Amino acid sequence: MRRDWLVQSQATGHVFACATSTWVMMNQQTRRLSKMPEEVRDEISPWFIDNQAIKEDSSEKIIKLESKAKYMNSNLKPKRSDLDMNQHVNNVKYLRWMLETIPDEILESHQLCNIILEYRRECGSSDIVQSLCHPDEDGILKDGLKQNSDISLLNGFSLVSEILEGGGLLGSYEKAPLRYTHLLQTQGERGSEEIVRGRTTWKRKMSSTMPFST
Repeated sequence: MRRDWLVQSQATGHVFACATSTWVMMNQQTRRLSKMPEEVRDEISPWFIDNQAIKEDSSEKIIKLESKAKYMNSNLKPKRSDLDMNQHVNNVKYLRWMLETIPDEILESHQLCNIILEYRRECGSSDIVQSLCHPDEDGILKDGLKQNSDISLLNGFSLVSEILEGGGLLGSYEKAPLRYTHLLQTQGERGSEEIVRGRTTWKRKMSSTMPFST
């Protein structure tokens, strides 16, 4: 089952953000996926809609990061305010743990434009969490040059069109979005278990020439 969201201006209809999610049923005893009963589907089907906030689905698999990830935060502990009514860590906290591993220089010069999350298991109040983050090889700048120049389209950015419009090769690379792969996992004596896999995409902030009003 799919749930979509649109955040838009009531006055103009301008879309500020959109999101989609896929939901499945799970047997609490076996921890396996279960088929939705027909009587449940019949009950909720009148509220199904065909409109989709995000029409294209990402088919690119999010890899599992290993301990060699470039950035890492360990010994993260949930607070009482991080828990929902089921005593599980809420989604906002997952995102904050991930973003805390992004380098400061990226946070200062770029803004988050896309995020994909894949949930693996719940996280409770007694879990100790480790956040891993690693830059994608095709989405990070090194010494002013792209590490991998094979990619021509990333998150709606066309490298070829940017060059043709006069941006130049180096200028085009600097405008291309950056991507990071993330992993939240438990840590402790019993080993690690995946909680959430993620991928974030960042675009350079728009520089404003307009002075601030005083």
